[in-house]
Amino acid sequence: MARRGDRTLPEPTGEGGATVRRLHPATGGAEPAEPVEQGRLWHVVLSVAGEVTALAGLRAGLERLAHDHSFFLTARYAADHAEIRYWEQARDLHDAAAIALRLWGEHKASAKLPPWEIVGLEVVDRATYHQRVAEGFGEPTAQLGGVHPY
Repeated sequence: MARRGDRTLPEPTGEGGATVRRLHPATGGAEPAEPVEQGRLWHVVLSVAGEVTALAGLRAGLERLAHDHSFFLTARYAADHAEIRYWEQARDLHDAAAIALRLWGEHKASAKLPPWEIVGLEVVDRATYHQRVAEGFGEPTAQLGGVHPY
């Protein structure tokens, strides 16, 4: 029998009683030196604005950003402003906000986004987001997923 945490587990075996190699060998009952920290999910709304730009190019840039950013949820846009909603995984609010504040600048060149500035940022934890939606205050997106005009 192998021990993992507080539970005793049977030895893994394959067909015919052959032993299966462990992917994570037992540590001999010793706990890891530092616990692995799991990130939390944060709902981010990033608002950007600037000079009027062509809608077709803006839409294409936002679609490239959506493709590059794995937790992208939705974007709304007009000729002089846009709003991006997505989930970010981070240790705490400070980290989630820092990542969000870098998003537009870091993807500006690769996604061919306009040289707009960030004019608004909201970051809330998952529980707060779901509570807001349940109470009718959380402005759920009209069209979930994708890039859409206002």
